[in-house]
Amino acid sequence: MFLGEFEYKIDQKGRVPFPPKFREELRQGLVMSQGLERCINVYPSSEWQKISEKLAALLPPTRSKARRMSRFAFATAFSVELDAQGRVALPLPLRQYAEIGEVAVIAGLNNYIEIWSKENWETESDLMKNQAWQISESTEERY
Repeated sequence: MFLGEFEYKIDQKGRVPFPPKFREELRQGLVMSQGLERCINVYPSSEWQKISEKLAALLPPTRSKARRMSRFAFATAFSVELDAQGRVALPLPLRQYAEIGEVAVIAGLNNYIEIWSKENWETESDLMKNQAWQISESTEERY
């Protein structure tokens, strides 16, 4: 389970460390892909396998929107591994997409992780705080 918010500097080689408590779950490999909100989504390889199977079943290649979503999900994904210090090199296309400069924010979201630029995270965090009660009310019947 991934919980919490952590801020890290990106080193000169474009690497970012993961929080120590996240590393064990990521040791078997991870997949990084574009998030929907200008961030990088990070999944343990086992979780990515589940997601890819669900997406493949939901996105028939005969529909143009499904192909576009498949491209967004899979063509932008990178399979990577942590180094001995628990770091990963952020693939340049993902780093550019997420607008990550010198500082990254790593946010645990239960079964996956998001990596944000500090500036984009601050904007998202403000939105999240201002809209949490509305989102909670709209989903409370589902619990």
